[in-house]
Amino acid sequence: MASLSSVRWLTRALVATPNPGVWRGLGTSAATRAASRSQGEDVRVEGAFPVTMLPGDGVGPELMHAVKEVFKAAAVPVEFKEHHLSEVQNMASEEKLEQVLSSMKENKVAIIGKIHTPMEYKGELASYDMRLRRKLDLFANVVHVKSLPGYKTRHNNLDLVIIREQTEGEYSSLEHESAKGVIECLKIVTRTKSQRIAKFAFDYATKKGRNKVTAVHKANIMKLGDGLFLQCCREVAELYPKIKFETMIIDNCCMQLVQNPYQFDVLVMPNLYGNIIDNLAAGLVGGAGVVPGESYSAEYAVFETGARHPFAQAVGRNIANPTAMLLSASNMLRHLKCGEEGDQSWQGADSRHGRLQHHI
Repeated sequence: MASLSSVRWLTRALVATPNPGVWRGLGTSAATRAASRSQGEDVRVEGAFPVTMLPGDGVGPELMHAVKEVFKAAAVPVEFKEHHLSEVQNMASEEKLEQVLSSMKENKVAIIGKIHTPMEYKGELASYDMRLRRKLDLFANVVHVKSLPGYKTRHNNLDLVIIREQTEGEYSSLEHESAKGVIECLKIVTRTKSQRIAKFAFDYATKKGRNKVTAVHKANIMKLGDGLFLQCCREVAELYPKIKFETMIIDNCCMQLVQNPYQFDVLVMPNLYGNIIDNLAAGLVGGAGVVPGESYSAEYAVFETGARHPFAQAVGRNIANPTAMLLSASNMLRHLKCGEEGDQSWQGADSRHGRLQHHI
């Protein structure tokens, strides 16, 4: 990840404020102190939008501290309701999960850090992160991968969107040992959810003026499971004749993204493929620290980093890049119809650099 100093221009543009004092508290190491603060110290602004905040694990609390400092400096009308849910910090229980769910159901909008999932099996297959998404039916994960001006990578001027179904597939938490040394792991694919994510992708493309949707699959091997997903995408595509529709096998998609990512516009895919492609595509434009993400259900919206990585080795070292979380916060403001605050990042940068365009 790039250092904090390398992205300060972006955060200055986000708040568009001449006040240099905002930077004194923005270093990510300062957020270690913020992680220990009580819930009673939520940011409070009169007439503000209530937003549930889950700092998460690793550098999550530090990135959230950066968001809170920027919002405070810009007097953004958001009141954060902070909760802590972590399986690795002994802050996870059914009671805490219900508290978080209650807050998110009440506020409808949340911003969260990565909740780390331990690999050890302790009697429950589904992680708290997965259970949270299922209980809220956050079926659509959207990651907008766009090159940042002034940050040169192998491929520049990229602009593509990855849409991932995230409530079933390989993440169904249905595993068992059928015989000694034999584990069966079930991948669940349903027509209802496949059609739903396909329609979401085409609706997104229509709303955002996108021209093409690519369905990513492995139907040549998983003929029934991925075959059903692919069939649903084709059926939905017929309802959107103005949007070009293509299909691509997942392994070929990975190669094509590395060789020629400019051919893609909107990609839609099942759960596991989306997890892989999100991270691969983030690497094309600079890494996990620069790509925002968001998840939607019919009622709720959750804003997070596009590549979910706790970056635990960076905790307290002041090297974690807050750009992805700040861009996610900017997207959250647009969702809340706080247009002026949400657009400051790009309006300010346009006047400063003359080349930064609206990123969503």
